[in-house]
Amino acid sequence: MISLKNIKKYFHKGSVNEVFALNDINLEIGEGEFVTVIGSNGAGKSTLLNCIAGSFLPDSGSITINNCDVTAWPEYKRAKFISRVFQDPLLGTCPSATIQQNMALAIRRGMSRGLAPGVKTKDKPFFREQLKHLGLGLEDRVMDIVGLLSGGQRQALTMLMATMVRPEVLLLDEHIAALDPKTANQILSLTRDIVAEQNLTTLMITHNMKHAIAFGSRLIMLHQGRIILDVRGEEKMQLTVKDLLAQFYRSQGEELANDSLLLG
Repeated sequence: MISLKNIKKYFHKGSVNEVFALNDINLEIGEGEFVTVIGSNGAGKSTLLNCIAGSFLPDSGSITINNCDVTAWPEYKRAKFISRVFQDPLLGTCPSATIQQNMALAIRRGMSRGLAPGVKTKDKPFFREQLKHLGLGLEDRVMDIVGLLSGGQRQALTMLMATMVRPEVLLLDEHIAALDPKTANQILSLTRDIVAEQNLTTLMITHNMKHAIAFGSRLIMLHQGRIILDVRGEEKMQLTVKDLLAQFYRSQGEELANDSLLLG
């Protein structure tokens, strides 16, 4: 479904600040796989998602989605079949528009837009029904300006908007990192339900090792632009946080000295 072959990406190439962000990445992701992505800061996690989304082009290698070579495609062209939810709840919506206006934009992703009214009467019942699934009461607030919603409400709305038109690929870039623990758990539960219901091919970046183990069907760990761990199925289910920490410290050339490191 998604195929990355020999992907390399540099930043500031040839300068004293050169960074080898993705170092010969080879990755095959099947349709419907839910992949959690972990690694330290600067490991290449967001760079990997940016490369798939087309935020920038790789320096070498190829990217194929559904047997279509998209390596040279710009971001706006890939947006027809890739949805993305960012860490910042402010990035997924238009704050000055109403809830239903935002949803009207989302439902027409990939379509041409003319001069017809943005919110069509026939779509309003559908919007209310979709919002009702969130359990936040937003179905009774469709005329509210999105900028007045809480961060959790906006992120829930963003998740809904990203999947109202089923995407080929869903990219979640630390999409709960800016939320309080209770709200983060609500968004994670919503994520699990939406991904399962639509059988979405999903990559989710997280710094939380418990979440990386508990969610998804596959886990990969990045370090210095390389994939150093790739597990799925029963092997993934049997992983512990201590296993992941040990792998992380081995990649750093260190040993997991004692359980106190689990508190870090």
